[in-house]
Amino acid sequence: MALSRTRPLLARYDVSPHLVKWWKSTANMDGQITRHLSPYEQQAVVPWLRSFPKRAFDKFSDTFMYWGGAGVIVFGTAAWSDAADAAQDREHRF
Repeated sequence: MALSRTRPLLARYDVSPHLVKWWKSTANMDGQITRHLSPYEQQAVVPWLRSFPKRAFDKFSDTFMYWGGAGVIVFGTAAWSDAADAAQDREHRF
């Protein structure tokens, strides 16, 4: 008789036994049909994947001058400093 108190809770088939207290005050909707999509059927990622190429191209073309200019400055400075260092190394030769 250890589980005699859980037997009345198991009488409800529409709610899990551990949620009976939570759902006991809800009104019974006799005959009302509610429809919803499963989270597995909502396709939350597919629209993003379809619009990704256009959005990526727009972001690339809008910001190309900023990161392109920064890249040219960085690589130009690195090439100029390497050339200056090499010239200084050759300056002290015999």
